[in-house]
Amino acid sequence: MKLGTLTGGTETQNVTGFAIDHRKVAPGTVFGAFEGARVNGEDFIPQAIASGAIAVVARPEAVVEGAVHIAQDSPRACFAEMAARFFAPFPPVTAAVTGTNGKTSTVELTRQLWRMAGHHAASIGTLGVTTADERVTTGLTTPDVVTFLSNVAGLAREGVTHLAFEASSHGLSQYRTEGLPVRAAAFTNLSRDHLDYHKDMAEYFTAKLRLFAEVLADDGTAVVWVDDPHADRVLDLARHRGNRLITVGEHGDTLRLVGRDPTLLGQGLTIEADGAIHKVNLPLIGAYQAANALVAAGLVIATGGAVAPTLQALARLQPVRGRLERAAIARSGAPVYVDYAHTPDALEAAIAALKPHAAGKLIVVFGAGGDRDPGKRELMGQVAAARADVAIVTDDNPRTEDAASIRREVLKGAPGATEIGDRRAAIAAAIAQAGEADIVLIAGKGHEQGQIVGDMVLPFDDVSVARECAA
Repeated sequence: MKLGTLTGGTETQNVTGFAIDHRKVAPGTVFGAFEGARVNGEDFIPQAIASGAIAVVARPEAVVEGAVHIAQDSPRACFAEMAARFFAPFPPVTAAVTGTNGKTSTVELTRQLWRMAGHHAASIGTLGVTTADERVTTGLTTPDVVTFLSNVAGLAREGVTHLAFEASSHGLSQYRTEGLPVRAAAFTNLSRDHLDYHKDMAEYFTAKLRLFAEVLADDGTAVVWVDDPHADRVLDLARHRGNRLITVGEHGDTLRLVGRDPTLLGQGLTIEADGAIHKVNLPLIGAYQAANALVAAGLVIATGGAVAPTLQALARLQPVRGRLERAAIARSGAPVYVDYAHTPDALEAAIAALKPHAAGKLIVVFGAGGDRDPGKRELMGQVAAARADVAIVTDDNPRTEDAASIRREVLKGAPGATEIGDRRAAIAAAIAQAGEADIVLIAGKGHEQGQIVGDMVLPFDDVSVARECAA
């Protein structure tokens, strides 16, 4: 493909690929040089050109010698648009999900519902690239734009027609998911997270709103969980743009949650839609899992699914890895659940989901990650102290911070909690003290297969450790 085809100009150089890492540049590559939080890509322009970059997308003031300088005030956006033209075509039906909690579950549940409707579907997010028969881990909620678009184009070549993906605040603010025909976009909820990256909650929310303000197609559909206090902003945006609206929740107009009755292994849902009442036995526990499932149903309906069959298909959904996943049964008979909850709101939601099922005590093992928003640590401690019967504070992913210092900050909110720094020992202690009527919740890492200590990733899987301790 000629460079001019991508820029709209007359350049005749052949483009062979795109890169934002100068170490991945090969002859014919278009290099994106962006200012980052820690590294300025403009510093590596000479190395990229030496490796064969034929063009550099960068700010007008960047110094580019020996290659075409595509000067843009918003180089990330320009680079993403060019890369999308290069990698296209993509699956014709794509849906994006944003929000603080529930993105991973919602995109995966959407994929499952599409598959049950007979579509060749896939999802991309924290769990990786998931299709009906394989999973490729990416390691990021939203990978870099080159990896993302390459993966999506690859899925299209494999015959995938329906794609659901997570749109994180980082990914939206850094234009990592541009160029796709986004037919439907969903908002789950908003609470404190990622304030190590965004300067405040307003900036964090603004980043998420980009999905509805700019990324969603003009004729696309916004699916909104309207029971969240921040939903009105999303609704206003969708109405301003003239998008179709699907509202979901207890106050929803499209899918109204009339009743929710916890059962031993799930919950019975009563949903009003199209003037009819639908009864569904959802095989997932917890109010927030019901919310994720209904938002997923909204996305399927937004992309052409019929209401009644979509709602009935909720009864056949499978649990999502690391999201209130029942990992083991202790010798006492106590079930042990693993959940990714790593924010105050998510931890509170996970505890609230399990509490009705615990005839005895709810024992919670949790911690907080290092090199992330420190303000949420004490808040997480407060949630555990107020909601759990037994709280055990342990290490999450300390990264480059001192693990003991992180635990001390968490313990400020839960002064009566037990402190066990070693995560395996903490899980073992929780399971050992659990009685027949108790439930154990291991929160914070969910599906993760490693624990980040310093610059090392040590093998650690909460599910596997829970099973070993239970045995």
